[in-house]
Order: sequence, then C-alpha cells, then structure tokens
Amino acid sequence: MKVIIIGAGEVGFHIARRLSTESKEVVVIDSNSEALKRITEYLDVQTLEGSGSNPAILEAAGISRADVMLAVTDSDEINIIACTFASALAPNIIKLARIRNDEYIDFQEHLGRSVLQIDKIINPDVEVVKTIERLISLPDADEVSEFADGHVKLIGLTVSDVSPVVGRELIHIRDAVGGVGIIIAAIVRGEKLIIPSGEDVIHKGDLVYFVCRDDDLPTIMERLGRRYRPVHDVLIVGGGDIGLRLARRLEELNLHVKLVERNSDACQRLAQSLDRTLVLRGDGTDQELLQEENVADMDMVVSLTGDEETNILTSLLAKNLGAARAVTRIDKFAYFPLVRAIGIENTVSPRLSAVNSILQYMRKGKVLSAASIKGEEAEALEAIALEHSDIVGTSVRDLHLPKGALILALVRGDNVIFPTGDTIIHPNDRIIMLSTAQNIPRVEKRLAVKLESF
Repeated sequence: MKVIIIGAGEVGFHIARRLSTESKEVVVIDSNSEALKRITEYLDVQTLEGSGSNPAILEAAGISRADVMLAVTDSDEINIIACTFASALAPNIIKLARIRNDEYIDFQEHLGRSVLQIDKIINPDVEVVKTIERLISLPDADEVSEFADGHVKLIGLTVSDVSPVVGRELIHIRDAVGGVGIIIAAIVRGEKLIIPSGEDVIHKGDLVYFVCRDDDLPTIMERLGRRYRPVHDVLIVGGGDIGLRLARRLEELNLHVKLVERNSDACQRLAQSLDRTLVLRGDGTDQELLQEENVADMDMVVSLTGDEETNILTSLLAKNLGAARAVTRIDKFAYFPLVRAIGIENTVSPRLSAVNSILQYMRKGKVLSAASIKGEEAEALEAIALEHSDIVGTSVRDLHLPKGALILALVRGDNVIFPTGDTIIHPNDRIIMLSTAQNIPRVEKRLAVKLESF
C-alpha cells in the first residue's frame, strides 16, 4: 500500500509513524520545512516540500501509483483542493480529508460525495463530542469504545482495591462477575501494556480493557464494584468549536449545562447559539469562580480550551474541589503517558480521534472501525470475515495468531459470541480483535487474502 499524507502536523506525523512501522510506502507533503525536518529525523518515510493543493507536487509524490491520500492540514480549503486534484490525477485513489467547517460538511451531505471529490470526511471535533458522550453514558469508565453498531463495548476501567477481580487469574474472571460474558482484552500496569493469558492476575490500580455485550454492561460494572451514576450536571470550560458542539448535544440529552469562556465576545455568540446552557464569562482555573458555580455538585467537568496546560490545571482543580469526574482535552501525544500519572483518568483528543477515524482506511480487508489502545501500542479492530479470506472456515485455535493478537468477540447476525478455541469463523462474521502495533501487518494479511502460512 502506498499512502500520500498532506500535512506534517501532529495527525500527519503520527499516521506516518504508524504506517511506516507497518512497512507501507509513505510520502508526506508539507510547505513547512521545519515540520518535514521532524519527519525525516524520526521516521523512515519520504518527504516532499510544497503545497498539497498543487497538482505538480501531487504528481511528483507519485499520486498515480498511490492507494490512499490523506489531506490532514489545518486548512479545510487546502484539503478540499488537494482531493479535487487527486481525483483528476488518480481517479481510483481513496481520498480522506480532515474538515471542520460545518458548511462544507453540510454541502457534501446535500449534494453528494462526488461534488467535493472526497471518500471520507473526518471531523475531529465531531468525534471528540461522540467520545465525551460515551463517557457520560458510563462515567466510571476511563475509556469507552463501541463496535458492531453499539452492541459490543470495549471498556477501559481502573481497578480499585475493593474490586472482586483483584488477585484473580483471568481464567476465573467470568465467575467473579457472576457468569456474565466478559473477555479481558488488555491490561495497562504502569507504563507496561500486557496482552494477557488466562494465567495473568489483575492487580489493584491496573487499567483493564474488557469486552462485553452492551446489555450486560450495567451488571458487570456493578459486580466490579462500580455503581452506575447517571450524569445530570456538566460544566464545560472553553467555548470554542468543540465546547459549543458539546453544549448543543448535551442540551439535546436534557442535561443541565454550564459553560465557562473567558472571551466576552465569544460569550455573547455562545449565549445566542445555545438555548438552555448557562454561559459564564470567566477563567476555568479561577478557584473562586468554580466554587461559586458549585463545582463540587457537578457530575462532570469537561475542559476543552485550546491550551493543554489550562485544561490539565482546570481538571485537577475541579477534582480537588469535589467534582465527581473530569474530562481533559489533550492535543500533544507526548502528554498522554503523563496525565494519568498525575490523576487525570479521562482524556480526549481531536488529533487522536482523527487518527482513529483514519486507521480503518489504512487496513487491508473490510475493516469497519479501529481504536487505539494506550496511545499507539495496540489497536482494536472490527472487520468483516471476507469469504475469500484465510480465516473463514477455520477454528480460532487453528488461526495460530501471533503473540499479542487475539480475537475478542464475533458478531453473527444478532448474536454476540465470545469465542473458544473450537469456535469456527463463518463468512460475514464481524470480528472484533486486538493486536499490538507490530503485529498489525500480519493480522491485515489474514483478514484480506488466503495464505499458505501465517
């Protein structure tokens, strides 16, 4: 697979890094020489200085031989123009573009995909709001991902010392939760990611990722010592595009919402755009303001300003003042391993959301969705078992998956199956699996084509 990436920012850099480790041919285009210098210093990929909206640059990058083009600059207009020229130069190429402006997105929806010449529009702001909405639906979880149209959940949960699974071998976990279907997908212990076997034991403080049926989730959470507490009151700090989008969505869910924004002009625009949200002018790091607004009574505080340090400080302050839960926007990938160490469990990232949206189009086979686990160390995939793929008609035991890859669940019609070694994979089964990053290429091949050997 050859991939051309337009934009060497955080999203472009991390997609390029992920794909370069998977032996894909990658070309990164950017007009910023310093951004390209970072790429060449750290990654084994090709770079080309220039504008991705210039057809001559696209031709020089080998657009006619590329399979996928990603336009992920900070400019919606450059991304759209790049896709338009790519369609003319390489009619069969798959084009993905990061676009934030709702007017462009509405235009695409009303007039059809052919107008903007884009196969998939990625709006990180929309994906972040969806992530926050999932966290609101399960406020005790650190991470919530959905597969199979929401019928299967992948939950990241920090294990408390009172949890009945502490000290248990994984082979006995189902007994600990009363026989309900559950599969432990991964354990994060400190900075170490563990793809577990049945003999592994859960420790206090582990971040455990498990898969279960959506209907069983309330029971599992209760038996893990986590009582479901519905969210009613939410404080949003930061009235930018994401803050406004989230407030509108929470109004639709009939939640009580307050929004703090320091810019007076922005406050006026927000007040005119929202119906029931109380808009307050102020600083989210102002302790007196938080106390005046009864932050201790808030079910969740969501810090969404464009400044990560402000978001981190706001979340820590809100939790210290008694807020039940804090969600923090983080943009720099390097911050992710640090924030959990200082007590911030829930983080969201527009850039990581964009990466996850893009990943499914980088995979061979019919991959429906993808989600990163612990940054970039592992990936959960949902794929269709293609009739011609090597896995169909084979038992899970005989797949001989590499260490660090495992099948978590199968969805066959309306049935969710937690497979044993004897389970046979059928054509058109939805397969939900987890793999470490280094094994993704081998998993891809298994999903896509028949092989004589793995």
